[in-house]
Amino acid sequence: MVFGKFNKKIITLAALVAFTVSLVSVNAFALDTQRVVMPNGLVVLFSERHNLPVVRMSLIINASKLDEPARLAGLAHLTAEMLTEGTKNRSSKEIHEEIEFTGASIEASSSSDYTAVGLSVLKKDLPRLFEIFADCVLNPTFTEAELRQKKELVKGNLMQQEESPAYAANKAFMAAVYGKFPYGRVSEGAPETIDMIKRDDVVKFHSDFYVPWGSILSVAGDVTYEELMGLIDKHFSVSAGWSKKSAKKREAAELPKSTAKKAILINRDTQQANIILGGLGVRRDNPDFYAVSIMNYILGGGGFASRMVKAIRDNLGLAYDIHSHFASFKYAGDFQVVIQTKNEFTNVAVQEILKQIKAMKEGVVTDEELSDAKAYLTGSFPRKLDTMDKISMFMAQVEFYGLGIDFDKKYPAIINAITKDDVRRVAQKYLIGNNYKLAIAGNQAKIGLNSDYK
Repeated sequence: MVFGKFNKKIITLAALVAFTVSLVSVNAFALDTQRVVMPNGLVVLFSERHNLPVVRMSLIINASKLDEPARLAGLAHLTAEMLTEGTKNRSSKEIHEEIEFTGASIEASSSSDYTAVGLSVLKKDLPRLFEIFADCVLNPTFTEAELRQKKELVKGNLMQQEESPAYAANKAFMAAVYGKFPYGRVSEGAPETIDMIKRDDVVKFHSDFYVPWGSILSVAGDVTYEELMGLIDKHFSVSAGWSKKSAKKREAAELPKSTAKKAILINRDTQQANIILGGLGVRRDNPDFYAVSIMNYILGGGGFASRMVKAIRDNLGLAYDIHSHFASFKYAGDFQVVIQTKNEFTNVAVQEILKQIKAMKEGVVTDEELSDAKAYLTGSFPRKLDTMDKISMFMAQVEFYGLGIDFDKKYPAIINAITKDDVRRVAQKYLIGNNYKLAIAGNQAKIGLNSDYK
């Protein structure tokens, strides 16, 4: 959810950010993060920066589809969507008008691992908007009328997305890779599960999981430590009503152990086939994550420099774009190769993808490939910290995944320490073999998928 129209105040805020980023050197964005644990268990991360009269904060809460029953899929997403639709102290209209008037923004979303609530505001409006921000997090009313309206909007968006072959392929692929594990579900849920969600379910989910213990408030911008702690004491402390409480324990869910390959064929009357091939990957806190990042850059994540682009786009002319990536979460991760190609080229494309994966597993990378990957990953890293929004969310995610408060300083050394032997080791360990999952949305009559790939 994002609120605030493109009025003069918002344009001014965006212009200030863009202008400053263009003038400040990369080194100016090196973080000096302070970390405080409040008595109620809330972790506060703070980076004081006075180059702009702007404050950005991100609140991460341990509430996601990991915490909802499958029959109520979409509950975490719906709860986040409802946060600004009225509180015990303000109506939805009052919240929207206040945000619009100040040119601020409040957004909330539920991802695979957590719910994130963000606030962007000019320094002069911080006290008032912090109060509204806290009110939305702690005191939403979840009225029946607003809930009905939101459910219809979510279902409408889902039905619209289903028309996309790329969406259909990704949905099928994730379900095949993760099985009944929640990562395999669409975060928004499904029309039939959304219909099952009642107001009491949303209220209980909020009560059970929107708690201070384990939550992370990350703040970057034009505010002093004393000012920030004063606002937290006033709105996010035990005395403010956010008492020390642990979230309801997550129910254990097991990842699938099947090693059999599987092809999911979705018939669509399209000129091109949308193909996703892959399998399980690595968790975000896996020490091999960094060697995997380099290996994937060389294989298919490095744009025009990657092996897959050179082989499948440049040499064979099968597609304009092909890429691979590892999505890494708290409890698991997945590896994907994604390509769109003419239906008739599908078999050749799948064959070449598997060929490139096998070559990466069995061969060695060159000194130039390793050097280029390291240069890109270390050189692009400062772009993760070139705005207040990015800094705020970066600090929160580093804390959430347990990467260490000095992660931004350690990262270049971690990447530069990776060797060719490391790359080959992780390729052999984490790249899929004959246990791949393959999702194809396209004209199946024209595709005629070879039985070897099913």
